[in-house]
Amino acid sequence: MCCRSKGEKQAPLMENKHETKVVFLGDSGVGKSSILLRFHRNEFSESFEVTIGGAFLQTKVELEKGFTVTLDVWDTAGQERFRSLMPLYYRQASAAVIVYDVGDMKSFQRCDYWVKTLKEQEPKCVLFLVGNKADKENREVTQEYSAEFAKIHNMITFETSAKTSKNVQTLFYQIAEITMKSKSI
Repeated sequence: MCCRSKGEKQAPLMENKHETKVVFLGDSGVGKSSILLRFHRNEFSESFEVTIGGAFLQTKVELEKGFTVTLDVWDTAGQERFRSLMPLYYRQASAAVIVYDVGDMKSFQRCDYWVKTLKEQEPKCVLFLVGNKADKENREVTQEYSAEFAKIHNMITFETSAKTSKNVQTLFYQIAEITMKSKSI
């Protein structure tokens, strides 16, 4: 006890609260905002509203053993005219979620662009590859194809459906858990 002053409390080995920045990327219409709406409010809307520039959402994820992770989430616009702004959203992101539509091969092929620009800006960022609209019957992107892409780029892969809620909760818990662990290393 030679190193603490009288009345000073010993600092815990690991804090119970963490805050981390997460950016959602992908083409327009793939369901980035819908995934966020499903997680944050447990709602889904069939109407499609284009995100202009970017939108911010802060949400908390309660993990086991009393840990709370606050996710500062940036939902970005997928239109090409906003791409010059994207590096502003990447800056200091701990995780990036690259979303594509399983029924749209072009949206999947453009994931390569998002991965390359992210790795240039934030090489230590944890990358998630998310195939959304997994409830669709007409698929253009197979799970095997996306898994191979994820493996090549060292990404964590998920398939979600904002409409049915499939894997949406799991995705956010994984983001919180993995970013918390990577920050404590």
